[in-house]
Amino acid sequence: MDPPVVVALLALGAVAGFAAGLMGVGGGMLMVPFMSMLLDRLGFAPGQAVKVAIATSLTTIVFTSVSSVRAHHGRGAVRWDVVRSLAPGIVAGALAGAQVAGALPGRLLAAGFDAFLAWSALKMLRSTRAAPTGTLPGPAGMLGAGTAIGAVSAVLGAGGGFLTVPFLVARRVPVAHAVGTSAACGFPIALAGALGYVWAGRGLPMPPATLGFVYLPALAVISAASILTAPLGARAAHALPEAVVKRVFAALLAALASYMLARAARG
Repeated sequence: MDPPVVVALLALGAVAGFAAGLMGVGGGMLMVPFMSMLLDRLGFAPGQAVKVAIATSLTTIVFTSVSSVRAHHGRGAVRWDVVRSLAPGIVAGALAGAQVAGALPGRLLAAGFDAFLAWSALKMLRSTRAAPTGTLPGPAGMLGAGTAIGAVSAVLGAGGGFLTVPFLVARRVPVAHAVGTSAACGFPIALAGALGYVWAGRGLPMPPATLGFVYLPALAVISAASILTAPLGARAAHALPEAVVKRVFAALLAALASYMLARAARG
């Protein structure tokens, strides 16, 4: 890769890692659009670029989540009982979601990701949280919730925080514990999804240095940077005004949604 691309990936990894620690979002919603731009520059076909960006983004969360969850665990903010209950469904859903994404046209994936970004931006700007509706469900309910979280996250290349945090908060889990638990759930989502994308891309004509749909050079560079900044984001989550962070992040998501919409329109 050219030095400017390496620098851009390092910066992307640093920002995504910080966002993962700050908001429990895994960073995928930031990585996918920017990585799509960089893959275009590297000569990936448009249909390939979106899938490779999603798969590589998801795989980096394997490393980001470990760094982030260590910081949250150190503050006593991870509900490991909840992680264990959600994990089986998460793994099954993420494996299946990767196969679905691998079979979909790149244009359709880009449009779906654009809708996800726009929804996330609107949700953050409204700054509302789900009202508590009850306690955590039983084993069957947790299995179903984990499956849905894993499948949607794998298709979008995200760590699942946009689903896991509201789900837990609505069931009377404190916000700090919901964010920390979401970070821990990001690991099985990312690991199962990454394996699913490797399998989904097997045997396809792909550019050099890819394993299935995962672009290994970008994975290495982004992961190295994100591991360093995820703990900083976790610390900032306990210090910065939440409303300000959400508004800035929502503005960035809205801009990225515009880019992905333009990308989907041109195929």
